[in-house]
Amino acid sequence: MSCTKCQTLPSISTNGGDVIISCDVPELATKIGDFLKTKKINFDHQDSQTLMVSVECFESLLEYLCLANQFNKLEREGIKLLFLKHSQMLTPSILKEMKSLQKYKDLMGATELSNLITKGALTTHFQPIVDLKSDTIYGYESLARGVSDEGNLIYPDKLFTWAREGDMLFYLDRACRESSLKTAAVKNIKNKVFINFIPTAIYDPEHCLQSTVKWAKQLEFDPKNIIFEVIESDHVEDLDHLKRILDFYKSQGFMVALDDVGSGYSSLNMIAKLLPNIVKIDRAIIDHIDTNEVNQSIFRAITQIAHENNIIVLAEGIERLEEVAFCSANGADLAQGYYFGRPNAEPIRKLS
Repeated sequence: MSCTKCQTLPSISTNGGDVIISCDVPELATKIGDFLKTKKINFDHQDSQTLMVSVECFESLLEYLCLANQFNKLEREGIKLLFLKHSQMLTPSILKEMKSLQKYKDLMGATELSNLITKGALTTHFQPIVDLKSDTIYGYESLARGVSDEGNLIYPDKLFTWAREGDMLFYLDRACRESSLKTAAVKNIKNKVFINFIPTAIYDPEHCLQSTVKWAKQLEFDPKNIIFEVIESDHVEDLDHLKRILDFYKSQGFMVALDDVGSGYSSLNMIAKLLPNIVKIDRAIIDHIDTNEVNQSIFRAITQIAHENNIIVLAEGIERLEEVAFCSANGADLAQGYYFGRPNAEPIRKLS
């Protein structure tokens, strides 16, 4: 079984041709005309709301229109473009391909992301996770980074914004999982590796996760050392679908973790229904927990439910010794945060 989501990456034509620009109101057409004049781009008015522009590269025109910050989002929604290659005839079916400038702006980010994925320009940084009982490194959370052509890091917020706007969550999520496994193998990590995934990017677990399972086996990872971590679990509306994903991972011998537990009203219900191997208590609960009695109560409630169901408790976002002391004394098994180490391309091998 296959699907177009797995096979088709977005692209924007770099060919030359004619661009029909249709605006919702005449004022927008006038504004675009004035902007094109400043860029010395020739155009013709077809009517009060329509312009025709001949271009050598359609993508270059889009960059002018999208990246100059001349138009706000509402204006971009009201500007529609249709690109016709040289000698291509204007037909009713082609008119259906007209897109708003906002949609093209989204596609430009998706194209940038597509190029990163295609070039293999995703890498992984590792943040240590500590066993509080033995004071040793239990494992690492793997965190995705993009690398630009200039060698600069592109952080997850930008990567996932591009992915959401360009309908590319599936591609990015899959590429990040595979990059985590490959980089962990290159770094010769023998500890647990926590790999994030977004459940809404997965349609059918057996199909969508087959490449991840393949790489884990090909790289000879012990399945119990791979922990797949649900992020954005508070956005999941279909718990049954999420349960199918977690059950699939478990059936392959992997462990699963729930992230940000305690941040949403449904957290305790999710623990009971999904029964993950590990719960990660949200950093908003951990922040100054040594002095916040309400958060202490939430922490103890989660810890009690988790331990009664043989679930490991991880406190994340720890930045202070006092937070370590409270979490360790009140049932946390594992801990993670800047106090122990920041994400780094080279994993920390020993606690200082």
